[in-house]
Amino acid sequence: MSNMNRVRLPEDLLLSVRKPARYIGCEANSITKDWDKVRVRFCLCFPDLYEIGMSNLGIKILYHILNRQEWILCERSFTPWIDMEKAIRDNNIPLFSLENKMPLRCFDILGFSFSYELSYTNMLTMLDLSGIPFLSAQRDEGGYPLIIAGGSCVVNPEPLSDLVDIFVIGDGEEPVVEISRIYDEYRSDRALMMREISRIEGVYIPALHVRGSKVVKRVTRELKESDFPTKPITPYIEPVHNRITVEIMRGCPNNCYFCQARSVYGPVRLRDRAQVAALVRESYRNTGLDEVSLLSLSSASYPGIEKLISELTGLFLPLGVGISLPSLRIEESTLGIPSLVSAIKKSGLTFAPEAGTDRMLKKINKNIEKEKLFAVLRQAFSKGWRRVKLYFMIGLPGETDEDVEGIIDFAGSIDSVRREISRRPVDIVASISSFIPKPHTFFERQAMAGSFELSRKQAMLLAASKKIKHLKLKFSDVNTSVLEAVFSRGDKDLGRLIVSAWQKGARFDAWSETFNPDIWDKAFEECGIDKGRYLSEKGDGEVLPWSHVIVNC
Repeated sequence: MSNMNRVRLPEDLLLSVRKPARYIGCEANSITKDWDKVRVRFCLCFPDLYEIGMSNLGIKILYHILNRQEWILCERSFTPWIDMEKAIRDNNIPLFSLENKMPLRCFDILGFSFSYELSYTNMLTMLDLSGIPFLSAQRDEGGYPLIIAGGSCVVNPEPLSDLVDIFVIGDGEEPVVEISRIYDEYRSDRALMMREISRIEGVYIPALHVRGSKVVKRVTRELKESDFPTKPITPYIEPVHNRITVEIMRGCPNNCYFCQARSVYGPVRLRDRAQVAALVRESYRNTGLDEVSLLSLSSASYPGIEKLISELTGLFLPLGVGISLPSLRIEESTLGIPSLVSAIKKSGLTFAPEAGTDRMLKKINKNIEKEKLFAVLRQAFSKGWRRVKLYFMIGLPGETDEDVEGIIDFAGSIDSVRREISRRPVDIVASISSFIPKPHTFFERQAMAGSFELSRKQAMLLAASKKIKHLKLKFSDVNTSVLEAVFSRGDKDLGRLIVSAWQKGARFDAWSETFNPDIWDKAFEECGIDKGRYLSEKGDGEVLPWSHVIVNC
């Protein structure tokens, strides 16, 4: 029966779309099991392009863990780009998995991972192309797959609560196997199955939730070496991040008031240096990639970070493999990093000061010392580093125009440090995002600045930046930031908004070339929803849509 259901794509169809390798599968290290010899069939669905999803570490970990179970088959599917969506609709072809080319409708469980709110409409595209109803209530009968959602966005699951059957709040390594086991045991009785799944820690099932009860985030207490994929799939086309990624620490010891990631990924758990080195070595043997990224929310806070980099430098210097780090805090432990890493690859340094003045840094509890930053930069510039990337926010609570101008002054001080060391220019790139008062943060009840105010501050920064020759500013789009805020702070009413916008043509809202704010304005109007109520300040006594989710544990 599985061979009868398998999708066969016409060759001319693939030749008619951009990057057909997104849809062919058969990559090195992918796992294709016999469809008829497993008990549970699970498809990891990433609501964005293939090359974005193939850079997602969470997808790689879950793919590895699920396929490690002999009785589970786990495959992948991604949102097709606009041209491929049209092509498979025109040819009446259902959306399919990459490994066995099976229609998503044939799987037992579809697991969606949401790391960005503006990918919500892409889930609807994938469901529609699979012939699966959007609303959870419409899937109770008919043998449809269970629709599961996880990822950082679902710490406020309410906007998707009418569309998703089961949410996994927190770490997913253990719950995905537990859910699969219960599905296997109770598949003949869906109602009983759902009740049993609801007992799993970290699981939220909107249809069974009792008002006033709490859902506690699931935490994987130990970062096990065996749970980490050292044989990741090697794509035929270059993903966004084409490198070996090893998670050295989960969680963050800092307490920046704006940061949701600390709540989502905490508490702090460390992977010891020996394990990290072993994982990097094994991953290199299995991929041959020429860059290693040491992933964490605050790499400089990892105990012995310099020793780790020194050890990896010794291992990979003869092979010409680069070591990269995510954005760094300005701490003593960063002082030796540029000289260590530059022995292999002079890539750019990335820092996230977030605010430009000491007053605002204190207000957001971002405790950095500029002199330590300058010490790091002097060392880096002397070693030949020529690129610095900075992350800032505008629209922070209590921010003044002087604080906004301080962002340019901050960037200018870096150029001054460069002139102390070298006459060679350094590219300084400042990414300016709009502050969003996210759920489960110190600022969760604050209002978000309006579109006009954010645009005014962007214009102010652009004008002031002209005085620094090698400074480049990158701004987040104001309209997409406002929409992100609506969904991150939203309630159950937004499910019908998502459906309405999708029906009007909303696709790939995170992409500037496809995002259409007019579609969303029409959807808000049609649904009678005032976006302003999601952006406004929340009183201390007001019950927030995400109040039933407990993440600080």
